[in-house]
Amino acid sequence: MSALMDQLKETVAYIQGQCSVRPEVGIVLGSGLGNLVAELKVEKEIPYQDLPHFPVSTVEGHSGKLIFGQLGNKKVLAMSGRFHFYEGYSASEVAYPIRVMKLLGVHTLLLSNAAGGMNPAFNVGDLMIIRDQISLFAVNPLIGKNEAELGPRFPDMSEPYNKQVIVKAQEIAARLGINVHQGVYVGVTGPTFETRAEYKMLHLIGADAVGMSTVQEVIVARHMDMQVFAISVITDLGIREEENIITHQEVLEAAAAAEPKLTAIFKELVQVI
Repeated sequence: MSALMDQLKETVAYIQGQCSVRPEVGIVLGSGLGNLVAELKVEKEIPYQDLPHFPVSTVEGHSGKLIFGQLGNKKVLAMSGRFHFYEGYSASEVAYPIRVMKLLGVHTLLLSNAAGGMNPAFNVGDLMIIRDQISLFAVNPLIGKNEAELGPRFPDMSEPYNKQVIVKAQEIAARLGINVHQGVYVGVTGPTFETRAEYKMLHLIGADAVGMSTVQEVIVARHMDMQVFAISVITDLGIREEENIITHQEVLEAAAAAEPKLTAIFKELVQVI
């Protein structure tokens, strides 16, 4: 058995020794988007630092624990705080928790992130369901020896985000009176926000929103044949006329303001997937 599989099995065994919940749905909460946890009937929380081989989050707005519980009729596992390539982790380490989720029984992954908007139709605080992604600027987490136990050497990425789940989410949003866009998310390494020229270039190649997370998690999830759904909260606008600078504090504030809409959609979506 490979070193990675050994580590994964050790992490999973530790979690199963601590917690009897067998989650079906995994949720990853992005910057400033942690309040969905308040909707959970929490059964167990495990800080990342207690987990063998788990990275530890270093970013403000990411609290750093696995939360096991019940959301409506579903057993869920929420990551409160995610890992980023710009923190100095390898692409494989960034995606490690997603592999753990799958081995714990998770079949569907719901992701959220804070993103910069590049589509002129977007405003700060809007929600964008991610229809597709561009990951040319992020290191692929599957580089290296393929783990055949986890998935194929060359996984198909023609449908990274599950179309049926997207339809369900749009129906829920319409019923709740929440306006949502659909669009393409491009992942970059960060930690700098983009230059004006970079925002324009990313929009020209087909992206509607840009962020520093998500794409590596999605690649690993699809490698393991998990269903994936994701929403970006548009926390700043990269393409606009006036002179502006973007700060992480502003991103967190915009995410917090939009979060009730995101939470409402996720809460109902979990019940129908």
